[in-house]
Amino acid sequence: MICTIGNTKGGVGKTTLAVNLAIALARQRQDVLLIDGDGQQQTAITFTQLRAEKHPGAPTYTGTSLQGAPIRVQGPRLAERYRHTIIDVGGRDSASLRAALMISDLVIVPAAPRSFEIWGVQDCRNLIAEARATRDFRALVILNCADPAGNDNQAALEALRDFEGLDVSPCVLVRRKAYPNAAAMGLGVMEHIDHNNREGSIKAREEFTQFFDSIFGERIHP
Repeated sequence: MICTIGNTKGGVGKTTLAVNLAIALARQRQDVLLIDGDGQQQTAITFTQLRAEKHPGAPTYTGTSLQGAPIRVQGPRLAERYRHTIIDVGGRDSASLRAALMISDLVIVPAAPRSFEIWGVQDCRNLIAEARATRDFRALVILNCADPAGNDNQAALEALRDFEGLDVSPCVLVRRKAYPNAAAMGLGVMEHIDHNNREGSIKAREEFTQFFDSIFGERIHP
């Protein structure tokens, strides 16, 4: 399966979600390719290099960098060698995002529970509608970087359900320190317990596992 993590809005946790999905699949002993389609930041590739240096024996995936039209041309050829391909694209309407949509089986749109981010989903929905004119694929919105408490999450979910053509995940990924803390060590959220914030780490694991299961139908190895 080719899965793109994309949104025209930045700061919604696309790369964090992409690398954690790649790691979770690798922990399931799946052959995984992670394509970094963000030509400006290339955070996914930087993280992949950090992980390889710090944890050479950890479950691994293949990382590469492609931007623009090469994603559409070379992406499917590379994907044939792997069971799953994850594409991480930058937070803007770019040639990379449009190219990724053209080859995807699933597009995951992370959205934070704030007005500008929710409005940005509309722009992404329009791009998805254009791409579906030539290729049919599923588009799924996930409430990401959500608040740990309060009414904003529910209000955001209700607003997202108004976007025609987008499925809304019943799962919610809360904004937790477990994600950046694990990433700083070259690890996924499923691989690291922060002993200074054990409860938050466990909750992050539970939430991510639920989301992963909803997509891939496979339990993550503890």
